[in-house]
Amino acid sequence: MTVQFGVHTGLQNTSIDELRSLWRRIEDLGFDWISIWDHFYAADATGNPHCLEAVASHAALAATTQRVKCGSLVYSAGYRHPAVLANAMATLDQIADGRIVFGLGGGWAKEEYDVHGIPFGTAGERLRMLEESIQCVRLLLTEDVANFKGEYFNLSGAQCEPKPVQERLPIWVGGGGEKVTLRIAAAHADGWNVPFVAPDAWAHKAAVLDEHCERLGRDPATITKSVNVGMAFTDEELRAQFGAMAEYVRPGVLTGSVSEMVDKVGAYAAAGASWVILAMRAPFDRDGLERFATEVLPALRK
Repeated sequence: MTVQFGVHTGLQNTSIDELRSLWRRIEDLGFDWISIWDHFYAADATGNPHCLEAVASHAALAATTQRVKCGSLVYSAGYRHPAVLANAMATLDQIADGRIVFGLGGGWAKEEYDVHGIPFGTAGERLRMLEESIQCVRLLLTEDVANFKGEYFNLSGAQCEPKPVQERLPIWVGGGGEKVTLRIAAAHADGWNVPFVAPDAWAHKAAVLDEHCERLGRDPATITKSVNVGMAFTDEELRAQFGAMAEYVRPGVLTGSVSEMVDKVGAYAAAGASWVILAMRAPFDRDGLERFATEVLPALRK
């Protein structure tokens, strides 16, 4: 299977000027995907509030680049009404001339919900909201008139115009919950992403996703499967990027020698991953990224 490569750029402890420079270089280096995340605070459980807003950053990414897919991994269904998300994605796809990929998840950063007075709810409630949100966004992006009645969201003769450039703007689901999240992905998503899991764990979850597809009568090959991985040639580089989370993310980090990185990517690919996306956060290891592009990518693309 041919694997494509991208970079996921965290929005904490950085600036739009720094990100613009990084995004242009990522595109020049031959990567085919760049994405952003959706958080109010830094995604490291420190309580650090220094984090750029997702939709505005997504728009900057779309306007700055020319070729790469511009993704989101992932918007939280609890932060915005699906009508807001649908209108934003349709507009972003106009900016990007048809390169937007919309990732959506149930949300996990409880502190962000709590400090802003957003109901966090149970995992089940957040996942039911996620499933409704996906359906509403899909209806708004594809139908002339959208109607939906749910537990959390209702649409009554709602319209979203203009539509995206893409006839079917891809919607991805993020997360690895095997009973519910992967079922939602099987039922509604064009793509699936999970971060920082080892190849064997990723393979297991991909197999569970396939099983959900089979139960629903869907061809598993119609879902794009991807993984977010860290990238650090040394332990020092890993800790500089991820701090206290270094050990948590380590199972899903490409590290060590070039051959070790190539072997680990090969394991994801063998299990069915069609995208391997390097998850980076400030301080961005641009030297490591350059090395990956010049030494690892050529070995993988032979």
